[in-house]
Amino acid sequence: MNDHLWQILTDSFFKILIPGLLTTIPLTAISFCLALVLGSLTALVQFANVKILKHIARFYIWVIRGTPILVQLYVVFYGLPKVGVMIAPFTAAVLVFSINEGAYTAEIMRSAFESVPVGQIEAGYCVGMNYLQIFWRILLPQALKTAFPPLSNSLIAMVKETSLAANITVTEMFMATQRIVARTYEPLALYIEVALIYLVFSTVLTKVQRIAERKINFFTEKSRGER
Repeated sequence: MNDHLWQILTDSFFKILIPGLLTTIPLTAISFCLALVLGSLTALVQFANVKILKHIARFYIWVIRGTPILVQLYVVFYGLPKVGVMIAPFTAAVLVFSINEGAYTAEIMRSAFESVPVGQIEAGYCVGMNYLQIFWRILLPQALKTAFPPLSNSLIAMVKETSLAANITVTEMFMATQRIVARTYEPLALYIEVALIYLVFSTVLTKVQRIAERKINFFTEKSRGER
């Protein structure tokens, strides 16, 4: 590696990392939290088996999972202004990523809810619990334990998917890299550099996931032992 290229990579590192910390991570965190809420509510609608709401939920999941997220970004950011709906780039990205991830989260949570033995829910009713008490004390804790690994994997995947937000002018890590490449004409080295930064973010989240899974398993086993 020649000195000129090394200087470009050194100078560009923080110019790529800072948008990652200030835009990529917040975009991921906000979108994922909203997706969790949306997905959980959609899963509950299906689990409760209210026919009209269940059909609406299934339609939402079918449409979102059946269309590319890049197309969804274009529809919201470039398409909606044609009907008078103007949305800022970051807000549009949050909206699309949360709705998109919400559809996948809904299926994860639905499977997790259905994994809870029906007998435990019936037992809750037998001891006088109402539906909300059963949900908070029986259904949700066990469902979250089951859903945690796939939800964590979805979060890690979302970190990488946020690079698509560059297509609607969100200045995140990939957009910052593209601008530097346009000035320096060093695409190979710079795209490898941003890929390594994404890899670092994903590795940190993977480590956190493993620690959290061990903690969850520890407390689960402890609670079983106390019984």
